[in-house]
Amino acid sequence: MEKEIWKPGTVLYPLPVCMVSCGDIDGESNIITIAWTGTINSDPAMTYVSIRPSRHSYDIIKKYGEFVINVTTEDLTFACDYCGVVSGRDVDKFKEMKLTKLRSQKVKAPSIAESPVNIECKVKDIVTLGSHDMFIGEVVSVSASKEYMLESGKFDFASSKPVCYSHGEYYSLGKKIGKFGYSIQKKKKKGK
Repeated sequence: MEKEIWKPGTVLYPLPVCMVSCGDIDGESNIITIAWTGTINSDPAMTYVSIRPSRHSYDIIKKYGEFVINVTTEDLTFACDYCGVVSGRDVDKFKEMKLTKLRSQKVKAPSIAESPVNIECKVKDIVTLGSHDMFIGEVVSVSASKEYMLESGKFDFASSKPVCYSHGEYYSLGKKIGKFGYSIQKKKKKGK
C-alpha cells in the first residue's frame, strides 16, 4: 500500500468529544468542549484534558483545581458544538443551551444533568506542553444515568448514543464489531 507523507500533526482520530464543566455550582461556572481527553491510569483512576491557556475555562480550572468531564450524546451534540465555539466570557453556556447544573458528589464544579456520565476530577498536575497545557486529573467520582443501566449492572454506553470527533466533524458510533479478547476466544461446540 502506497503512503503519502505528511508533516507531524495531531491525526489520531476519532476522539471522544466531551463537555467539561468547571468552576463552582454556586458561583462562576463554564463549559468547554474538549476532544483532547482520555484515560491515563486505572489505579488510581486518572484522566486528562488539554486546554489552550487563552481559553476562559483554563483559568477557572487552574483556580478551582477541579473539573467534570460530561459524556456527549447525539442529543447533546448541538450544545457541545456551541460550547466549543462561543466563549464563556461572553455568555452563560448553561443558560443559552438550556443545560441543567447538577450538584456534583465530590467537587464544587457542576455536572451537566443531561449527560449520561459525569466524571468528577481533581487536578493533580498541570503539564505545560506548547500550544496546550495538560490538566491531569484524578477521578474522584463517576455518576451514571440509571436509564442506561442493564440488569447485569453494566452501563449500556451504546444506548446512550455517545458521539466522537474526527477532523472537525462529529460522528455517532457504529455497530459493535467485537469485544475485548474475542480474537482468541474459543468457540462453543454445538450441543454443549
